[in-house]
Amino acid sequence: MSTGEVVYLPHWRPGGSVVGAHRGRDAGGLGTFRDQVPFLRLPDARRIDIRATLRDPFEGTYVRRFETRTAIEVWALVDLSASMRFRGEADRMALVADLCTGLATSATRIGDAFGLIGCDDAIREDVFLPATRRQGIAMEHAARIGDMHCRGASARGLAEVPRRLAGRPKLVFVISDFRWPEALIEQVFSGLALHDVVPVLLADASEDEALPSFGLMEFDDLEGGGRRTVFMRPSLRRRWHARERERLDTLRRIASTYGRSPFRLEARFDAEMLSRHLMTT
Repeated sequence: MSTGEVVYLPHWRPGGSVVGAHRGRDAGGLGTFRDQVPFLRLPDARRIDIRATLRDPFEGTYVRRFETRTAIEVWALVDLSASMRFRGEADRMALVADLCTGLATSATRIGDAFGLIGCDDAIREDVFLPATRRQGIAMEHAARIGDMHCRGASARGLAEVPRRLAGRPKLVFVISDFRWPEALIEQVFSGLALHDVVPVLLADASEDEALPSFGLMEFDDLEGGGRRTVFMRPSLRRRWHARERERLDTLRRIASTYGRSPFRLEARFDAEMLSRHLMTT
C-alpha cells in the first residue's frame, strides 16, 4: 500500500487557535515575522522593536507582529455506491484506500486533523470518522475503506454531507467515479462551496480508451441496470467516447465553478502527482 506524502496548500488563510503548519489570517506575538505596528494596536511589551521605535521621528513605540501558523481539517468524502466496485486495471476501492491513507498520514504528520465520510444512498455511519489528529486512528480508518461494501444504487448521501462539515472552511477531497446525474454533481459541489474542494476522479482505461473497435462485449450495470451484450463497432465506440468527453467536461465545469479542477486517479496512487496538482490548481 502506498503511503507517500501528499503536499497541499489551502486556498484560504485559516483562523483559529490550534497551532499548525499553515499561514493563518490572524496576527499575534508568535509565529513568522509579519510587520511592525504601533504599541497601542498590539500592547505586548515583550515584542517591542527597539530599532523601529528609535527611528520614529514622532517618538512612537512599535512592536513586532507575527503571522500565526494554524492547523486545518482535511476530509475525504468517499462514494460507496455500487459502481465503485468496478475492477479494471486496478481495484478501485484499493486505490481509494491508498489515497485516504496518504491523506491521513500527511495531514496528521503536520498537525492537521483528518476526517472521513462514506456515502451511498445516505451517509454510512459505519464509515464515519470525526476529524482527528491521532495518526494511528486516522490511518486505521483510512486503510479500512478498501474493505467496505459498495452496494448503494446512488451517491445521493453526499448531498447531506455539508451539514456535517458546518463551521470553519476545510480542505475536502470528494472521491468518486462521478457517474452521477448532473443535478447531483451541482448539488454536492454547491453545498460544499464554503470549503476548498478537490474532486478526485476514479478512472480506468478499460472504461473508455481501451475499448475494442469490434467484437461482442458484455456490460454489467453495477447499480441495478442488469447485464447486456453489445456488439462493439467503430460508430458505437465513437459515440461512447463522445458521451464520456461530455460527462467529464460537465464535471470539470461544475467542479471549477465551486472548487478546483478534478484530479484523475487511475492504475495506482501517486502522491507526487497529486501534490503537484494541489500546488498548481
